[in-house]
Amino acid sequence: MTFHSKPHTFVGQVDLKVIDLQRSLAFYQKIIGFQILEQTEKKAILTADGKTPLLSIEQPENVIPKQPRTTGLYHFALLLPSRADLAKVIRHFIETRYPLQGASDHLVSEALYLADPDGNGIEIYSDRPSSTWDWVKNEVVMATNPLDVESILAEGNGEPWNGLPAGTLMGHIHLHVSEFQETEEFYCKGLGFDIVCRYGGQALFISTGGYHHHIGLNTWNGVGAPAPAENSVGLNSFTLVFPDKEARKYAVEQLNTIGVSVKEENGYFVTQDPSGNRIQLRV
Repeated sequence: MTFHSKPHTFVGQVDLKVIDLQRSLAFYQKIIGFQILEQTEKKAILTADGKTPLLSIEQPENVIPKQPRTTGLYHFALLLPSRADLAKVIRHFIETRYPLQGASDHLVSEALYLADPDGNGIEIYSDRPSSTWDWVKNEVVMATNPLDVESILAEGNGEPWNGLPAGTLMGHIHLHVSEFQETEEFYCKGLGFDIVCRYGGQALFISTGGYHHHIGLNTWNGVGAPAPAENSVGLNSFTLVFPDKEARKYAVEQLNTIGVSVKEENGYFVTQDPSGNRIQLRV
């Protein structure tokens, strides 16, 4: 879990827009296993450990359903502490019969995929030890292989699911973007991420500190895909956590150097990538 703490830069929180807050709260508590940290009439902040915010869901005024073929969220990914925790989640999904969209062995990790009631994508995964990851010419080797569910379940020892374990983190975020040239400059030259995998020519994985990816980027919704409407279901913003104020200051300076605007709001900095994905820069 050292890839999600100092001295690395990583995703801390994801903020979503939904059609119906109460419907989404029922899903995120009963199916995903979050706890409510804070709640108002139109917004809730969710946590796994009772103190650390990982996800916020908000019902905007005049919200409209998720728009297809746009930039924005592909999925956010919850990183579980262990393979045994993944086994409990699988058992939970079997018992609730909640439909999954996929399940894959990525060599570096093992993952389940599903969507919330509004179509916001979710990955729930556990990492294999980083000592077992293969690297070729500074790129981590990843694949999309069938998941060995029986092997994972065997590690769970039949223990019941009891919500998200306290050690759950926001492992990464995966975004739809409109192109790669400006996007790569923004995230790498601007924010200081390293490219760790170019996948199939249509996906780019980036990280700090040698993680398999803190951010995934793809053009699967089409090169030149437009940003969704402001009131559309989907991603509102996500938070990048920098190790200290100096690291954040340097990133802001680098973004300014490449012509990217960074604004200060309520004591933190906000920017957006070339595809309109909004990012909060925090320490």
